[in-house]
Amino acid sequence: MAFDWHADPISRDTPIDGTYRGTQNVRRFFRRECGDHFRFDRPFMAWMKSAVGRTMGEAADEWRRRDLAGR
Repeated sequence: MAFDWHADPISRDTPIDGTYRGTQNVRRFFRRECGDHFRFDRPFMAWMKSAVGRTMGEAADEWRRRDLAGR
């Protein structure tokens, strides 16, 4: 059964698969992991599309890395 990005619980161990969608559930996960200042931008959205096989924890770490590099 496919992962439901709208409703299924997302953890750091959740694998990113070909059905990934940037839903409100995903935004809640990133805000919990990265802070309330989390925002999607085009480069990060492109990274997410290429991240099949990685985990949501790796995605949160990548967003934090980009956020720190941009400061």
